[in-house]
Amino acid sequence: MNTRITVAGATGNLGGRIVAALVEQGTDVRPGTAQDKLEKLRQQGIEVVEVEMSSVSDLTHALEGTTCVVSALQGLRDTIVEAQSTLLEAAVAAKVPRLIPSDFFSDLTKSPIGENRNFDLRHEFAERLDKANIQVTSILNGAFGEILTYGTPILDFKAKTVGFWGSDGHCVDFTTMDDTAAFTALAALDASMPRHLRIAGIQINPTELAAVAEVVMKTPFQLTNMGSLEELSAHNKRERAAHPEGETELYTSWQMTQYNYSMFSTSLEPLDNGRYPQLGWTTASDVLSTLAK
Repeated sequence: MNTRITVAGATGNLGGRIVAALVEQGTDVRPGTAQDKLEKLRQQGIEVVEVEMSSVSDLTHALEGTTCVVSALQGLRDTIVEAQSTLLEAAVAAKVPRLIPSDFFSDLTKSPIGENRNFDLRHEFAERLDKANIQVTSILNGAFGEILTYGTPILDFKAKTVGFWGSDGHCVDFTTMDDTAAFTALAALDASMPRHLRIAGIQINPTELAAVAEVVMKTPFQLTNMGSLEELSAHNKRERAAHPEGETELYTSWQMTQYNYSMFSTSLEPLDNGRYPQLGWTTASDVLSTLAK
C-alpha cells in the first residue's frame, strides 16, 4: 500500500522541516498550507493540493488516500481547537488511520490547567481527539533547542548568567526543530505508534548548562535563582490579569513566562529517544557552538 502523509502547516518553521524529513524518507507528501507559499513546495517536487481549510468536505476529499495527518499548525483557539477540529473531522470522514496533532511542547499530561494558555488549548482539543475514531499520537519534545540561542533569562549571553526557577537540579528538556522533525517523520510512518511519544535530545540542569556555556563561549556563566515555581506561577497570573489584550496575542509577554513555568515544573519521562535507532540527537554544545562561530 502506498504511504501518503499530509502535513498541515507545511510552510511553518517546524512544518517545513517535517516535510523535508518526510521527503528524505522517500514519502509521498501532501502539504496543507497558505497560497502564497505553495510554489516553493512545488519546486521541491512535492504534491500540493489546494483546499479550503475551513471546509470539512473539501478537506475530506483532499485527505483521501492519506495514511497519516501531521498538524504543525500554530495559533490560538481558532487554530489549535477549531481549525484542528475541522482537520480531525475530515480525517475521520476520509478514514485516515493516524493523526499527529500540534502538541510539540513539554509534557502536556503533567501540566495543570491554568498554568499555560497554549497547553490549555491543547488539553481542550485532546478531549475531542480522544473521542474520535482515529489513532492519535502526541509527540512531546520539551522546548525547542534553538531557544538556547535567543538570549533569554534561561541563558543570558549579555549578563553571562543561567537563570532558573525552583531547583537548580531540575533537568529541562530541549529538542532541536530538526531532530523533532526527523522523529516526527518516522513516527508518521509508524503504524504502531502509541498515544504519546516523549523525546528530549537535551536534558540538562542549570548547573550543567552553565558549564557547557562556559566551555563553548570561553567565559564564565553564573547561576541566578529567579525565584520559586510558586512565585513564578503567581507572577504569571497577575500579569495575565493585568494585560487581557494578551489573550489575542500569540507571543504575549505572559505566555513567554508561562513557558518558563512549564519547562521548570515538568520533565519528560520515560523517553522514547531510542524508538528509531537511526536518529542522532543534537547536544547543547552543538546548539551553542552555532553562536560561538
